[in-house]
Amino acid sequence: MTAEYETGAPVAEIRDLRVETDGRAIVAGVNLRVLPGQVTALVGASGSGKTTTGLALLGEYPPAARVTGDVRVSGTVGHIPQHPAAVLNPARRISALLTDIARTQVRDLPRGQRRTAARERVLRALSDAQLPDPEAMLRRYPHQLSGGQQQRVVIAQALLLGARVIVADEPTTGQDALTKSRIVDELAAVAARGIAVVLLSHDLDVVRALADEVLVMKAGRVVESGPAERLWLAPRHEWTRRLLDTRPPSPRERPAEDTTEPVLRIRDLTARHGGSVVVRAPRLTLHPAECLAVVGRSGSGKTTLARCLAGLHRDHEGVVALDGTPLPRSLRHRDRAELRAVQYVFQDARAAFDEYRPVLDQVARTAVRLRGIDRQTAEEQALTTLTGLGLAPDQARRRPPRLSGGELQRAALARALLAHPRVLICDEITSGLDTVTRRGILDVLERLLRERDDLSLVLITHDLDTARLAHRIAVLDAGELVEQGPAERVLTAPEHPFTVSLMETTARLEAETGA
Repeated sequence: MTAEYETGAPVAEIRDLRVETDGRAIVAGVNLRVLPGQVTALVGASGSGKTTTGLALLGEYPPAARVTGDVRVSGTVGHIPQHPAAVLNPARRISALLTDIARTQVRDLPRGQRRTAARERVLRALSDAQLPDPEAMLRRYPHQLSGGQQQRVVIAQALLLGARVIVADEPTTGQDALTKSRIVDELAAVAARGIAVVLLSHDLDVVRALADEVLVMKAGRVVESGPAERLWLAPRHEWTRRLLDTRPPSPRERPAEDTTEPVLRIRDLTARHGGSVVVRAPRLTLHPAECLAVVGRSGSGKTTLARCLAGLHRDHEGVVALDGTPLPRSLRHRDRAELRAVQYVFQDARAAFDEYRPVLDQVARTAVRLRGIDRQTAEEQALTTLTGLGLAPDQARRRPPRLSGGELQRAALARALLAHPRVLICDEITSGLDTVTRRGILDVLERLLRERDDLSLVLITHDLDTARLAHRIAVLDAGELVEQGPAERVLTAPEHPFTVSLMETTARLEAETGA
């Protein structure tokens, strides 16, 4: 149901919303009031119901869902999805995408004025969305923009539509501190225009910086709500206190066996995308039982470097050696022992699983394929590993859609560990998780490093708190390896100007949010 509100009243309101799928309530009894020019944040663990609640303002629900309650909205609702490229037509330039919207706003003008008026509206929207050089932006296709630029184009679309409410779904997932700071500024500017922002986020630093009101969700219900300042200073519910407990791990001391021969050595690595050099790493090593964190801004080349190590990016020169023996560039040319030795855990765990087969079957297949053991033994080992990582046997036997993001990430870790790897590469595996689930994954990694002296870890991350898990840190900027050294030294006394800027921005964001 949609209704107009009087001036000064909420621009959107949800009353007693209940959404059921397969007889299970994923949202139960949620109430929400959204005021003009304010930021209302919904926070909670994966599967808590915050996305379902936010999308209800757009009239979107899971397939075959049973919905009760009342959702009322005044005016247009814009949407900034977690992955903005998904809502931008890749075959059309930005000018075409935005002009189509602008033309609907100038239909009442004389025909000779419409084109000029539409273009002016487009340029103003891009400027209001804080996109530099709007004229140049109009000539590009979505794939020629960074993730942050794509996000700002989506904001421009919402501004052109005259949105009174914007639902921002995890807008900072996978972003470094510098990009996060820019996103905070963008959303604050949107709210300053009198537009209501509904922020769905696990990133409590961003919520602290932006939110006026906060709703804390758990298992489909709001367990606590109120003004942001009160909630940070005096949380009342135990679950809220757990979410706010964001203590990072302490920097780890360098292992005593640092003088041993590296398990992995990189020399003169140059990686390309379509002829353009995207990564240069003259020298980088990983020692036995060591954790190396690779940090940098989004688009700095961290994932490309990791994919070169795993044989997933073959367009590179130089040497990647395992125990002194060069590895083939492509995993297609690596033998079973080489595939087993270097395992990769992807950021998007859900996309890495077949949604139609039980998780246990998919985890066990790794041991059958790479270690050559029989199916029954593989399933027994898979179940032991999964339960050791915190998944109950009934969860292990479910299909991926029935598990949360954090549960699937644990399953992805189990699958890689079942190969008995020498090197485990974890690519942003905590970036899309809430603080509780993220802490649980980091605890698992800390335990693996403590208990497995035959395992080394490469941790790809934009999050400097997560990087504290490492013994050493390597910093990438625009594809160049600009600094590396012991984690405590890099985090507290960085030497390269980019690393200094990264640390200062992180400290400033924490100071602004009171973290």
